[in-house]
Amino acid sequence: MKFRFHVAAAFAVASTVLAFTGQSHATVFAAWQVTNVPFGDTLNVRKYPAGSSQKQAAYPNGAVLQMTGKCTGGINLLDIAKQPAWKQEQKIRYRWCEVWHDPAQNGNFVTGWVYGKYITPH
Repeated sequence: MKFRFHVAAAFAVASTVLAFTGQSHATVFAAWQVTNVPFGDTLNVRKYPAGSSQKQAAYPNGAVLQMTGKCTGGINLLDIAKQPAWKQEQKIRYRWCEVWHDPAQNGNFVTGWVYGKYITPH
């Protein structure tokens, strides 16, 4: 009887943790789309917020990126999400913003950085 109680209690705790974890992941990311990249070019995702940093991947216009919300200059995409799209774009135009992506497409997600001039709210 004690064993069943402990198993049931452990299951309840694990379920609660998973439920909250699932919810936080759903709200952590902001979807932004690659845009304004010159014809025939792609948006580079860099390891650090600098044009000279190592390139992790590249995405064409129209690709939807999962943004963590964090941008240089202390801007958080989630804080400005209710503003008109043009205003959001203006605030991050000259900032680097952090993306959560799978550059090798093998299930190993990492963070990287994209230049704000080339993304727009999706």
